[in-house]
Amino acid sequence: MSLVLNEEELMLRDSAHNFLHSRAPVSHLRELRDCHSSTGYSPELWAEMGETGWTSILVPEEFGGLGYGYVEMGIILEESGRTLTPSPMLGTALVGVTALNMAGTAKQCSSILPAVASGNYLLALACDEISQHEPDHISCTATRTDGGYQITGHKTAVLDGHIADTFIVSARVGSETALFLIPAGFEGVTVEPYRVLDTHLAANVQFQQVEVGEAHFLGRPAGGQRILERILDVGRIGASAEMLGVALEAFERTVQYLKERKQFGVPIGSFQALQHRAARLFGDIEMCKSLVLKALHELDERPDGNAELASLAKARLGETSRQATAEAIQLHGGIGMTDEFDIGFFLKRSQILDNLFGDVCYHLDRYARLRGY
Repeated sequence: MSLVLNEEELMLRDSAHNFLHSRAPVSHLRELRDCHSSTGYSPELWAEMGETGWTSILVPEEFGGLGYGYVEMGIILEESGRTLTPSPMLGTALVGVTALNMAGTAKQCSSILPAVASGNYLLALACDEISQHEPDHISCTATRTDGGYQITGHKTAVLDGHIADTFIVSARVGSETALFLIPAGFEGVTVEPYRVLDTHLAANVQFQQVEVGEAHFLGRPAGGQRILERILDVGRIGASAEMLGVALEAFERTVQYLKERKQFGVPIGSFQALQHRAARLFGDIEMCKSLVLKALHELDERPDGNAELASLAKARLGETSRQATAEAIQLHGGIGMTDEFDIGFFLKRSQILDNLFGDVCYHLDRYARLRGY
């Protein structure tokens, strides 16, 4: 396994870089925040992403997609992290499509995936019920009825929950964990959107005696917990790829500032103490590049996944992105603390991504348990 991008992957990265820096720079995020956008993203930009094929990267060719792999998706997410582009790419094109590819029936896939590929359908994974990420903590229940199941419970911090057409919901069926596809328009579904630290939006979702049939099962209860963990591991690696983009952009902007900002008549980048801090951060980021690419290759090559590698990537990138963005604020000095300067947006985004699907502490503990400690 080569931990470098091949020629085609480099072309995709360059194309994504040029598109996002021209169509969705950080000023795009600022505009959405300042106009108090109710969606938190630009549907017009999302449509353009669909036209470029990004929304269909993981969708199989038989359902109108490109049938590419996770490495390609990781490249797009990394470049999205560089520009802090708000979009349903992580929640729908990665996590949602993965869930359907992994456990969806032919009918479910044929009715949803073509619409996702064209950019006209959004999905949201609803698995957390408390403030901390604990996917095993499930009080949402699916009670057997004559016509199917009745879903009752709540989910919190649902990524893209405010714009989702369908929720992927974890619930208890007896002692087992099951996943259900529940359309947002079903009676009994209540969505409460809220804005998070980085100006993106999430939602709390209430399910009050929502009636669903057997056709809404995603997989079967006996394997629901395993499927959920696999879906989450894919999301964790995707979030790690985006955090890598956040860290890279924050670092590069900071290095440029060190070259331009002068004190005592010389650039502050000539000060040895600041050079040491930048060099250490450079080494950490370079190691993270290899780790993320390794994790993405594993997703493509091992259908059963690698939970250890997913947690290792999420923990390492959580630490590094936080360090990179915190150092960026520090090395920019007073101007780094102002809203007029963009660097603060990177710090906020890294904190949100760190907490998504489990923070550094969660994954250090999980990694230790998986390794038998």
